[in-house]
Amino acid sequence: MSASAGLRIVLQPSHLLAGLIVAAHGAAAACAAIVVPGLAGGLLAAALLCLGLAAAWDRALLRAKNSVRAIEIAPAGVTLELAGGGRFPVEVDARRYASRLMVTLPIRSPSRRTLLVTAGMLEGALFRRLRVWAIWGKLPPVAGTQLPA
Repeated sequence: MSASAGLRIVLQPSHLLAGLIVAAHGAAAACAAIVVPGLAGGLLAAALLCLGLAAAWDRALLRAKNSVRAIEIAPAGVTLELAGGGRFPVEVDARRYASRLMVTLPIRSPSRRTLLVTAGMLEGALFRRLRVWAIWGKLPPVAGTQLPA
């Protein structure tokens, strides 16, 4: 798509992010098992580990029905497409974070959540364009074909 028509970004599952989510929840589960004695600590640890697995399934592997599978950025606004087929326009907060490894997009409406897009979820050029949009709030123009020297 051209810069004037907008940009459609289809997200790919990130196995690295899923592993990091499960590892962080596993560390929290281990801490809970150490600190809380007895059966309560074991149940809390199991619940934290299950929460990590569910978060990785939904946010990193994009397998849940409400997982965001595509982002459409147009002059009229941003639209999210879910894995279940639903599409809805969203209002993205102006306070966004972009680095070479990830972009966070705080969604203000219709519900409050933050969308995390890692570099492994996109091809390099698409991720760079998303980063530029997150920083400047507008899409960079697409370069035309190179003229012969």
